[in-house]
Amino acid sequence: MPEPHQRESDRSIDSSPPSSGLDRCLSKKQRLTQSGLFAETFAQNRKWVGRYMVLWLRSGEGASLRLGVITSKKVHLRANRRNFARRCLREAYRNLRPCFSGNFDVILIGRRNILGAEWKDVLRELLKLARKAEIISEENLMKARQEYELDE
Repeated sequence: MPEPHQRESDRSIDSSPPSSGLDRCLSKKQRLTQSGLFAETFAQNRKWVGRYMVLWLRSGEGASLRLGVITSKKVHLRANRRNFARRCLREAYRNLRPCFSGNFDVILIGRRNILGAEWKDVLRELLKLARKAEIISEENLMKARQEYELDE
């Protein structure tokens, strides 16, 4: 029986950061918000295209695996569907960020197909693009595939 003014679920929450590497949060400091950084990323012209997303890399001053997400009206005319695509991309990156390494900022651009994609397909594609971009080691790639039960 819980104590008065205490929820049963309060006891099971462990808010301490994980002991290994980067934590899985995506705070304001870990996101790209300035339009100049987006323009700089596109000027470097380092991109990898997938079925559900396009991954752009930015190297330079201050780069530290921050994330920027873009979904245009090409994804869907309804804002709620574009927001869903953005949340999906952010969540996939947030889960896989501890596996990534290097001094890069990442921009993910959602494509129309992401709206009908399965969650594991989105994770699988982000891992594939990260491997092509060389921001994930083979060891971390195998760990991520095992953790999320993704086949090759």
